[in-house]
Amino acid sequence: MAITLKPLADQVIVITGATSGIGLATARLAAARGAKVVLNARAEDGLREVADGIRAAGGDVAWFAGDVASSQDMDGLAEAAIRAYGRIDTWVNNAGISVYGRLEETPLAEKRRLFDVTFWGVVNGAASALPHLRRQGGALINIGSVVGERAIPLQGAYVAAKHAVKGYTDTLRMELEEQGAPVVVTLIKPTSIDTPFTDHARNHLDVQPKLPAPVYAPEVVARTILFCATHPRRDVLVGGGGKAFSLMEKFAPRLTDRLMKRTLFSQQRSDRPARGDDDLFDAPTGASQERGSQTGHVMRSSVYTEAALRPWLTGAAVATAAVGMAWLLARRRGRRPSPRAQWESRVDAVELDQVL
Repeated sequence: MAITLKPLADQVIVITGATSGIGLATARLAAARGAKVVLNARAEDGLREVADGIRAAGGDVAWFAGDVASSQDMDGLAEAAIRAYGRIDTWVNNAGISVYGRLEETPLAEKRRLFDVTFWGVVNGAASALPHLRRQGGALINIGSVVGERAIPLQGAYVAAKHAVKGYTDTLRMELEEQGAPVVVTLIKPTSIDTPFTDHARNHLDVQPKLPAPVYAPEVVARTILFCATHPRRDVLVGGGGKAFSLMEKFAPRLTDRLMKRTLFSQQRSDRPARGDDDLFDAPTGASQERGSQTGHVMRSSVYTEAALRPWLTGAAVATAAVGMAWLLARRRGRRPSPRAQWESRVDAVELDQVL
């Protein structure tokens, strides 16, 4: 059954994890495009600050403080949306948190808390949203990750949780489709995104963690989320770097293990001292921020993702991939750069962000 989603300006959109990063960028962009937004996070002060900013810019917003790990809080969020606007058209399960460190060095309580937020938060949100979405139709959008397709070191519990999100989302989609439910279930899988992700995470490294390249702006994910709120899509990888990870896992998993062993331990370590505070168990304090403390180049768009969302751009995606392959072949004939320089340059060639 074909499902038609409403124009964004006619929608009520619920967003968890809405006070920072991807959630904050999505809330602001959705409100600017005319949607009514319902925000959720643990910190009341942060929610109030974000809501005040959206209202000052002319947006229509409501909020509900609660923990996605609590099914009761998610029911309360759904009820708050219904009280404020009478319906829910799109629900975005965005909240998540990570732990940096080797698996053997990560306490079980931290792994459980990570799963409570990053996996069970999706399950709880879906359970609270679906009774409303079933009645009038709509979109359920779960935020996964490229690490839900390809594991990386030093974030093992987060990797496992995102694998679980993918499995749960894919199964839920099939079951709803078999029932003929008027709900589009979409899984969005970002790669490294310049948000406060590393600052919020529990950290067992001796330095502050950082995101491995390539890194994209949170607005790239926000635009993808809002596109999927109005256009049915099964799943979307955000960023050509994420697609490269996925292809490497599919066609050369053992070679990818060796490459990541050589690069991903060092690339997730910054030259800054470890902060010693995080938001794993406690609600964050301080100003709400979309961007993190990432240094280096941050991509503002993704040709690959635009092509995935809009099939008419597929030819452009193929062309950019051809440019990237040509670049690789040319580099093999000359001096070989470092592994990190090779990776960043390959993605830049494929994305063409430097020239678009």
